[in-house]
Amino acid sequence: MKIDLSGKTALVTGSTAGIGFGIVQGLAAAGATVYLNGRTAEDVDAAVARTDGSVRGVVAELGTMEGNQALIDAVPEADIVVSNLGIIQKADFFESDDTIWDRHWNINVMTGVRLARSYLPAMQAKGWGRFVLLGSESGFTIPVDMIHYGVSKAADIALARGLAKRMAGTGVTVNSVLPGLTLSESVTDLLNQLHPDSDRSIEELANDMVKSDYPASIIQRAATVEEVANMVVYLASPQASATTGAALRVDGGVIDTI
Repeated sequence: MKIDLSGKTALVTGSTAGIGFGIVQGLAAAGATVYLNGRTAEDVDAAVARTDGSVRGVVAELGTMEGNQALIDAVPEADIVVSNLGIIQKADFFESDDTIWDRHWNINVMTGVRLARSYLPAMQAKGWGRFVLLGSESGFTIPVDMIHYGVSKAADIALARGLAKRMAGTGVTVNSVLPGLTLSESVTDLLNQLHPDSDRSIEELANDMVKSDYPASIIQRAATVEEVANMVVYLASPQASATTGAALRVDGGVIDTI
């Protein structure tokens, strides 16, 4: 199967590094013109410099209505929108005040809501579009040390399902993608902090983390950024026209349901 996104415009939020940047690279490799997004010009310019000429950058802080409007002003329409921006913070439930809950809800959920309101109507008018929300296996497993995060990701999964039903029969699909532990820059940084004197590779350290923290994992290793991005690129393709309202797992089998 050859995925060809030539002539398509794609937008990926929170995409100067990690899974978001991997998605940018995957969409660009398939021929799309891609807009990546970050909070600072420095981060955006550095990320664009790591890509080819089909990638452009937009500086916008999407945790605010003003930032969302700045993004819309810069990219008024897109054929493919990937709501990737998200935050994660460990905190016990009884130590998680409203500030933590509000921040996770606003960034992890409401940024996707605002993007959907802004971009889905034009997709519907054209009769074609792809909207993808990055959820997490935590939306099903709900980690006890960050219940607020799990709840926000469960909301993303529900949002994707609801939006897919709202866009029924329009030629626009809406799906969520659920990564598990992924070997992104942030995970690499965390492992280096936890094991500053280790002579083992990052992959080995990540695999040990999977086995200790995610014992239900079937692949028994961390996913790569490219493995998650591949699923998103497929969902963005014409070939995925019959897939909508789905929560597609790239979790290595952590979610223990059939």
